[in-house]
Amino acid sequence: MKEFVEYPDRDLMMLDLADRLTGELAAALRGNDRATLCVPGGTTPGPIFDVLSEQALDWDRVSVVLNDERWVDEDSPRSNTALLRRKLLVSKASSATLIPLFKAGMAAEDAMAELSEGLAPHLPISVLLLGMGADMHTASLFPGADNLAAALASDAPLLMPMRAEGAGEPRITLTAPVLNGAMSKHVVITGAEKREALERARHLPVEQAPIRAVLAGATVHWTE
Repeated sequence: MKEFVEYPDRDLMMLDLADRLTGELAAALRGNDRATLCVPGGTTPGPIFDVLSEQALDWDRVSVVLNDERWVDEDSPRSNTALLRRKLLVSKASSATLIPLFKAGMAAEDAMAELSEGLAPHLPISVLLLGMGADMHTASLFPGADNLAAALASDAPLLMPMRAEGAGEPRITLTAPVLNGAMSKHVVITGAEKREALERARHLPVEQAPIRAVLAGATVHWTE
């Protein structure tokens, strides 16, 4: 872990984190033709997306990709892609390019080659934001998942289909090497339970605490 930043409240954390991500994206765009922002789904990053979407960046030069996606159609309330379209890819950020992690009408396993081909030109990730569950999963790297070992391996492919008891529906996830290849890494967590889980994770094998696979060099942001 590079840094642990503790905030007095969630509003301040979300504003500060959005400001950091904006600054890092701007820096990436100054030195490169394009930048790639990789973000989690779920409810926690929503306020960050609200702020980010209003920032004056060259969003037409930014590619956005999820850490992972549930293998559901966009009309499902469980779709992270639909969440991104509502919360991040609006206002000034509406000109960003969304890199898909779902292919309608196909099984996840059958779509890996096509989705990986679409993702590859946008790597490495410039700025990465991750979350963490109380079970110490991040992205869709779940303890006990069927393809966890392969997704953690140094020679893992870009994307991996994933099924796990705690995941609900099938998932697709960026693998550990792709996440760790990011130029800048941030992890955002809230609440005492997740802070305790993060502390436990540092003393457990990575297979039991997959968050460990991405903590090296990451800045962790926490508040109650």
